Amino acid sequence: MNSIYFDHAATTAMHPDVLNVYVEAVRSGPGNPSSLHAHGRAARERISQARDSLASLLHCEASELIFTGSGTESDNSALFGAALAQKKRGRNGIVTTAIEHHAVLHACRQLESQGFSLTVLPVDEFGRVSLEDAKLAINDTTAIVSIMAGNNETGTLQPFAEIGELARKHKALMHVDAVQAFGYLPFNLKELPIDFLSLSAHKINGPQGVGLLYVRKGTPFQPILHGGSQERNRRAGTENVAGIVAFAKAAMIACGQLQSRWDHAEDIRITVLERLSELFGPEQFVINGHLEDRLPHILNISFTGISAESMLMNLDLAGVSASGGSACNSGSLKPSHVLSAMKFSSERVSSAVRFSFGLGNTREEADKLAKITATISARLRIN
Repeated sequence: MNSIYFDHAATTAMHPDVLNVYVEAVRSGPGNPSSLHAHGRAARERISQARDSLASLLHCEASELIFTGSGTESDNSALFGAALAQKKRGRNGIVTTAIEHHAVLHACRQLESQGFSLTVLPVDEFGRVSLEDAKLAINDTTAIVSIMAGNNETGTLQPFAEIGELARKHKALMHVDAVQAFGYLPFNLKELPIDFLSLSAHKINGPQGVGLLYVRKGTPFQPILHGGSQERNRRAGTENVAGIVAFAKAAMIACGQLQSRWDHAEDIRITVLERLSELFGPEQFVINGHLEDRLPHILNISFTGISAESMLMNLDLAGVSASGGSACNSGSLKPSHVLSAMKFSSERVSSAVRFSFGLGNTREEADKLAKITATISARLRIN
């Protein structure tokens, strides 16, 4: 059975060129970047080159980039690092939204339990936060504002730049989780009002286990990992040399093909929707998320009257990999906190399936997905 992978928002396969770079780095021999001998110096040089490449893509200084172990670590490092540093300056407010990734929401809740004041902004029925709500929430006591660029379940884009300007007016720090948006949107950190930016390699056809955190020069920041002096004393732990080199290669490929990546994902998305409309009829499903201000590779659909669990199980049996939402919740039967925050009915939330597209997907696969989904839907509705 030929499988169809439509879960790229969860993780992506390594690009062939990235895999080659990764293998080459592994084969180059042992090398701890902190060691002073030749092997250590060679490893350190590979990391420096990767950091320079990423800094060029993000339009920032290489010294402003910290390599981490994941997007989650980057989010946690930004939030705890900024909040604890800002507390020393008399600021204890944290502002975020109800549709953030759990790496942000759970970190914010933990900070709240430590005495910080947390404001969670609501979103509208499209999953988009209001600038007016943000304006009312951000004040001179706010330590950090955390807003994702694009949602990992619905693809809805947030007005993070505009909110960043609001934060800057009150001298609050601005964190953006760009894990899903990087590779589809350009990020010029010299111009954007962002103090922290979180990225992850495995969302852009790089390896798993590598993340990146941008920290603007001069930004108050307190490390959350303590040990060695790696990453300029900002993140202890031996660096993942091969992963970092491969991350840089994946980013170079993705950022060099922003428009073609967008167009390809959009083409697959449109094909899926057109074929579903032909086979289902518009009353059989509904799209969750903003129809225009969105990322192209994420399509969240509620199939009326069919539980997501049943649909996903049958899709899997038919060789289609999709998701019920965030990959971190894939083993959970809890309803999506993102769709719940959008004030949908319990039926709409419980019937939502996320398809996400990327490297290797074709129109033929999109057409096949629609046919398989229609067959499953007809069978489940009869039963």
